[in-house]
Amino acid sequence: MVKKAEKSDLESAVNLALALWESSSVNELTDEFIDTFADNESEIFLKTENGTPIGFAQCSLRHDYVEGTESSPVGYLEGIYIKDKFRNKGYAKELLNACEEWAKNKGCSEFASDCELDNENSLLFHKTMNFTETNRIICFSKKL
Repeated sequence: MVKKAEKSDLESAVNLALALWESSSVNELTDEFIDTFADNESEIFLKTENGTPIGFAQCSLRHDYVEGTESSPVGYLEGIYIKDKFRNKGYAKELLNACEEWAKNKGCSEFASDCELDNENSLLFHKTMNFTETNRIICFSKKL
C-alpha cells in the first residue's frame, strides 16, 4: 500500500530518508519533514508492506527553472528509497506513480528529477521509469 505520510509517520519517514541521505542528520530531516507536512507544495509518500514502512518518496512543486522542462510549476522527485530486501518488486514505481498523480492534481504537466553522475542504480531507475535524460552537469565550489 502507498499512502500520504502524516505527522504520525514522521519517525518512519525520517528513518527511511536517513538510509538514502546518509550525510543528513535526524534533526535536519525531522525539521525538513515537519515543514513538508505543513507545506501545500510538497508531499511524502510511504510504501508499506503488512503495515511496516519499507520505502518512501518525497516530491515537491518547483517554480524555478527545472532543466529540460518548459512549464511551471513542475512536479519534482526529491528522493525515493526502498529497503534493500524489498527492491525489484515494483514498489518504487508505485511511489513514483503516487508522486506523479499528486503533481498532476496540483496542475503540473511535467515531472522531473535528478541523480548524482555516479549513481548507476538511480540512473537505471529513472530510465526504466521513462524519464528522459536532459543534461549532465558537474558542480564546483570553493571557499573564499
